[in-house]
Amino acid sequence: MTIQSNREFAALARIAKVGNHKSTFATSPANPVTHYAAGDLIFGQGDHAGKIFTVKGGMVRLYHLFADGRRQILAFCMPGEVFGFAVHGTYEFFAEAIEDSSVAVHDVQDSLTEVWLSALKAHLLAAQSQQLVLGRQYACERLVSFLLDMANRQGGQQHVELSMTRSDIADYLGLTLETVSRGLSRLKKDGLIRMHSARCIEIPALEALQEMIE
Repeated sequence: MTIQSNREFAALARIAKVGNHKSTFATSPANPVTHYAAGDLIFGQGDHAGKIFTVKGGMVRLYHLFADGRRQILAFCMPGEVFGFAVHGTYEFFAEAIEDSSVAVHDVQDSLTEVWLSALKAHLLAAQSQQLVLGRQYACERLVSFLLDMANRQGGQQHVELSMTRSDIADYLGLTLETVSRGLSRLKKDGLIRMHSARCIEIPALEALQEMIE
């Protein structure tokens, strides 16, 4: 599987919302919830894939490591979102808790319901949307698209929580750390964002950011 198809599949696996609905998986004794501290590995690249996971709290990063040591982040999974799909029987990426997180575990065979498959089809659109973000030519456009995506996935709020590091954002967008830092500083200088802390960004006017990428 190429890194592009990996990224598309990771986007497809994000079933945060179908309409206004979260994942349909319910927590039960058959679907235990495991708690992970920040930095804990949930599964590794190359591990046998027999489970699917739902984020209950916190945030999880999915990333691929190349043979030369380079890291490509594929997705940031938030509460209600599902990850852990595999095509060839093994995971082709790592899953790691960004912050203290709780994750429900589901057997793959128990997950193939009609509603579940319908959700996956709906999120083909999410995969296409992610490709549009990464296909943008200019670094600032990628960064703005990322911030808008984070805001949308957090309910369209003006205050956006960024649990991931700046390095994570850079590896996700295919940019350098310096480019991400300069981009955020430029948006702040232009009054398009306010940085209350490294993890909390306020977007006073979502429409103004949207206009930058249209």
